[in-house]
Amino acid sequence: MHLLRLGPTGGERPAAQVGAAEYVDLSDVVGDFDEAFFAGGGAGLLHDIVAQRSASGQTFRLGAQRIGAPIARPHQIVGIGLNYRDHAIEAGMPIPAEPIVFTKAPNTLGGPNDDVHIPRGSAKTDWEVELGVVIGSRSRYLEDEQAARRAIAGYVVVNDVSERSFQLERGGQWVKGKSAETFSPCGPMLVTPDEIPDVADLSMWLDVNGVRRQTGSTATMLFGPAFLVHYLSQFMVLEPGDLISTGTPPGVGMGLDPPVFLRVGDVVELGIDGLGSQRQQVVAAP
Repeated sequence: MHLLRLGPTGGERPAAQVGAAEYVDLSDVVGDFDEAFFAGGGAGLLHDIVAQRSASGQTFRLGAQRIGAPIARPHQIVGIGLNYRDHAIEAGMPIPAEPIVFTKAPNTLGGPNDDVHIPRGSAKTDWEVELGVVIGSRSRYLEDEQAARRAIAGYVVVNDVSERSFQLERGGQWVKGKSAETFSPCGPMLVTPDEIPDVADLSMWLDVNGVRRQTGSTATMLFGPAFLVHYLSQFMVLEPGDLISTGTPPGVGMGLDPPVFLRVGDVVELGIDGLGSQRQQVVAAP
C-alpha cells in the first residue's frame, strides 16, 4: 500500500496511490491516518477496498493538488543522530556506540513539497535526507527486533531540516536546532513494509539548486529500523502513528569545505528509492 493525504493544510483527506499518478479516495472509509487508524489495524484493513475500487475504475488523477504529510500529526517525532559512519566523521563527532536520540516538535511536520522556513536569526539552516519509520502499534519494552518489525506500519521520506547554530552552539540539547516550524517535510507517501523488498538497501539522494549534495544508502546505517524501534521501546512508549527519523548519510551543508547553508530562494529536492521524492522552496519565516 502507498498511503497519501491530499488537500490543503489542516484539511487533508486519506487516499491510496495506485499507479504512477492516480489515487483511490478513502475519506469515506477512514477519518485520517492517525493514532486510531494505526492502532485499529492500519493499512491491512484497506487492501481489499483499494483493490476493488482500483479494478472498478474508481480512481482519480493526482494532478497539481497539494500532497500533505502521509500521517496526521504524531504524538512525537524521534530523531536519531550520527547514524551513518561517514556522516559522523564529516561532523567531526565520535561514531556512537549506541543510538543518539533527540526529539523534534510534532508541529514541525509538513507536506513533502511545502515551503521550508529559514528561522528568524538563522545563519546555518541545513538539509538531511532520512528514512522515516512510522509506528503501527503501541510499543513498550518490545522483546526483540522481530517484535519491532511487527510494530512498523511503514516507511517515509523525511527531510530532517536542522539549524546548526541553534543545535550545536547555543548549549543544551539538539532539540533547539531541530524544532522550528516546517523542519520535518514528510512523504509523499507512507509505503507499507510488504512493498519494500529490503529496507536495508534503499538508495537516498538530495540536491540543492540542482547540485547533488547527498548520495547514500540505508545499507550503511549503523543501527537499522528494527533495532531502533526495539531500542527506543526500552526507554519510552512509542504510540501508533509516531515517527522516527533514522539519520542521514554524508553530504550535509555543515560538512562541506567551506560549509554551505540554505538561503532564501534555494530549492531542495530529495528522495529514497521506492518511497518517492520531495521538492521544497526555501523562504524566510514570516
